[in-house]
This record gives sequence, C-alpha cells and structure tokens, in this order.
Amino acid sequence: MSTASRKLKGLKIFPVTPDRWEDMAELFGEKGACGGCWCMWWRITRSEFDKKKGDGNRRAMRKIVKSGEIPGLLAYYKNEPIAWCSVAPRETFPVLDRSRILKRIDDKPVWSIVCFFIAKSYRKHGLMSHMIKEAVKYCKSRGAKIVEAYPVQSKKKDMPDVFAWSGLQSAFEKAGFKEAARRSQTRPVMRYYIRNK
Repeated sequence: MSTASRKLKGLKIFPVTPDRWEDMAELFGEKGACGGCWCMWWRITRSEFDKKKGDGNRRAMRKIVKSGEIPGLLAYYKNEPIAWCSVAPRETFPVLDRSRILKRIDDKPVWSIVCFFIAKSYRKHGLMSHMIKEAVKYCKSRGAKIVEAYPVQSKKKDMPDVFAWSGLQSAFEKAGFKEAARRSQTRPVMRYYIRNK
C-alpha cells in the first residue's frame, strides 16, 4: 500500500470522462491549475498557448473532455477532486516532438505522462507516486507496452511545487521507471516497460 493510500484512506482514481468535467474544473480552479494552462501546454503550439492562456485553454480542454477523449486521471478523497495526472498516447502531445530535449528516442509506440496538479493541501503526501502507478495501470488497460515520462531532476533538496508539474525523477524511479535518454542535465526521458504476466 502506498503512502498516499495509507494517509488518504479511501482515495479513488478515475479517468476523466465527460461526466467528470466539472470535477476537473473545480480542482483546476480560477487559475486553470497553473497560470491559465488547463494542461494544454504539451498539446498546442507556444503561440497558440499564449493566445488561449486562461479561458481559451479552458474551453479547449473542455472540448477535449466533452468529445469523449480521456486526457488523464483524477484522484478523489472523500468525493473531492484532489489530484490530476495527464496521460495519453504520445501523439496527443505534439510539443514533445518539437523539443530538442524530449524528442522521440525511437519509433516505438508509447504512452506519455506529462503533467501533475495536486491541490495545495494534499501536496507532500506521496500522491505523485500513487498517481504514477495508477497511470501505468490505466495505460496497461488500454494496451500500452511502454509508458514514458519527462520529469525534472531536482538539483536542490526542496524544489518549489510550481517547478514539479512534469513530475520528479525520484517519484518515477520509485514507480519502476528507468532512464532511457538524457539530453539535458535536469530532464531525463524515462520509461516503464509493461510486462504481461
């Protein structure tokens, strides 16, 4: 049982389906998770992102959810949405391929974990590690063989939460991910290979 499960007994995690849009919006709040992002950072060009920042990104994410596409997972504690993890096939996030650091390392099909948002009062409870494990299970249920992530490797003991939105290398290591490539001192590309038992 994970630390999050012990501390937050009854934690439940679900894919974000159209009926969960209002819960996602509640968790993201007026700021759209972080500075009007609405988790669109990896999905659209930088110029498009800047134009849509805030309400435009909110409408874009709402359209994705309402279309039936699942953009990620929501964690609930006592029926309150408290954490988000963005996970989907890598093709969903075209900005990755435009990045010199995070571009593809081979032509294998992968699912990508690109973002987390945890309600402030529930941070530092081990939720990120728990969300990673649940994301891997979800990917496996969708037929994925490889799950990829692009976390930061903190150079300092305490990194501000705002810089940890793509996840921490240590949390992915705890979940069994291994470094697959590194083109930057602080941004490894990590992979988890799903074995069918």
